[in-house]
Amino acid sequence: MAIAPVVTIAVPSYNQGRFLEQALTSIFQQDLPVEVFVADAGSTDGSVDVIKRFEARIAGWRSHPDRGQAAAINEGVARGSARYVGWLNSDDTLVSGGLKRLVDVLERQPGAPAAYGRVWNDVETTGARRPVWVEPFSERRLAVRCIVSQPGTLVRRSAWEAVAGLDDTLRMAIDYDLWWRLYKKFAPLEFVDDFIAINRDHTDTKTNTQRRLHYREAMAIVRRYHGHVPLKWWLAQPYAVWLKALANAFQRS
Repeated sequence: MAIAPVVTIAVPSYNQGRFLEQALTSIFQQDLPVEVFVADAGSTDGSVDVIKRFEARIAGWRSHPDRGQAAAINEGVARGSARYVGWLNSDDTLVSGGLKRLVDVLERQPGAPAAYGRVWNDVETTGARRPVWVEPFSERRLAVRCIVSQPGTLVRRSAWEAVAGLDDTLRMAIDYDLWWRLYKKFAPLEFVDDFIAINRDHTDTKTNTQRRLHYREAMAIVRRYHGHVPLKWWLAQPYAVWLKALANAFQRS
């Protein structure tokens, strides 16, 4: 008899064939039953060939143009049945045993809508690895910066469905918005002081190529849920948007 999945993972992807195999491998190497749905947006780079190599293990997949990353993730999660849900972008990977750590915490803390842990940031251009800025949850700190790193996060399905998943009108700060809504409707997210995932920082990520939109969306989210935008956002904007955008453009040239 088949073992019921504990976690549903949606994998949104578009022309990320060079990373996709590592992402899928890292999911299937987790030490608990998972169901994986790959939502490919019509890639032309060989991604479908990668998906087909995993077809026997994937619960479902498709490849056609869609309404964006958030809609694709919502679609994948909705197709699943596991009591915990999350998504892994096709250029990120999970650390061995990472999902089990998050599941264990949510099992012990039934009031928590989600759990999150630490995440490594791998910089493709330099080969450097350093930890993403992640810290224990508080509204004050969340209003200053996104202290939750998406690849290292798992959400209780009941909480996900109660807030209707991701807001697919957003393009950049979809995770930041979700953390706020989960917190406001339920309780603080539970912090796990352990490394769960690896974020791949490369020149083609949306964060690197659309910095101005990302910053604008994030500030609007803080204003909506916190009531005002802390001064830090205005002071950091020249570095976080303009200087980093110039640096990324230089690396791509």
